[in-house]
Amino acid sequence: MRKSWTLAAALLLTGVIAGCGADAGQTDGQAKGAAANASAGAVKKIIVGTGTNFPKVCFIDENGKLTGFDVELVRAIDKRLPQYEFELQTQEFANLLLSLETKKIDFVAHEMEKNPEREQKYLFNKEPYAHWRNKIIVAKDNDSIRTLDDLKGKKVLTGATSAEAQILENYNKKNNNAINIVYQNGAAKDTVNQITTGRVEATVGADFSLPLIDPQGKLKTTGDDLGEADILFVFRKDDPEEQKLADDIDGAIKELKSDGTLAKLSKEWLGSDFTYDSKK
Repeated sequence: MRKSWTLAAALLLTGVIAGCGADAGQTDGQAKGAAANASAGAVKKIIVGTGTNFPKVCFIDENGKLTGFDVELVRAIDKRLPQYEFELQTQEFANLLLSLETKKIDFVAHEMEKNPEREQKYLFNKEPYAHWRNKIIVAKDNDSIRTLDDLKGKKVLTGATSAEAQILENYNKKNNNAINIVYQNGAAKDTVNQITTGRVEATVGADFSLPLIDPQGKLKTTGDDLGEADILFVFRKDDPEEQKLADDIDGAIKELKSDGTLAKLSKEWLGSDFTYDSKK
């Protein structure tokens, strides 16, 4: 209720400002920002970018509702931060980081792995909400592949701009493009079909993701971990407002960890508690 009344007041103030000679080129977002700054108790609207093609993480259910682990976590965080109003906006995964850079969204919620390449361009919050390990994934009857070297000359499926793509691209930089990287355009569920039909030999994925994309058990992980990383939200770098938002979200995540909500969400959606590094 507090958010609704405060947001209504902010919108009313926006109308007053616009009627008093706001610049004709000013966007609605800029006008709302001016209103929020003028009212100390105003609720700030935050656009959260996510996807619809990651089973159990961010997807459209049989009732047409956007849901999943990351989606419900964002909603839980929103309830803990009355100074913000989160609005989820769905996009193709490959477009999320560009939308962040161009300020179409305020942060990304899509199981984003923190790695050195991304850290150079983006800001991450500090409190992880999940931890995963990347593995090679192949057809269940494939016993010939255990390492990246075994993938030389073979087609390997991955999502453009993903952390898994970065692993493959880094390998290729050192090995004369030995792996034929195939960038995925369709939904994650197409991964099983592409591997089992032989269109590609393998993919790289997080340890928890295999039963989500392959509930019938047609694929398997193989070999040692290719890497592990914390999962965090992604924000624009060198932006004080983004830093403040990230810090506030960290506080909410700590609360959700402390009261067991985060672990409960992980077990509900991912099948186990992937919210911490089990090796620590």
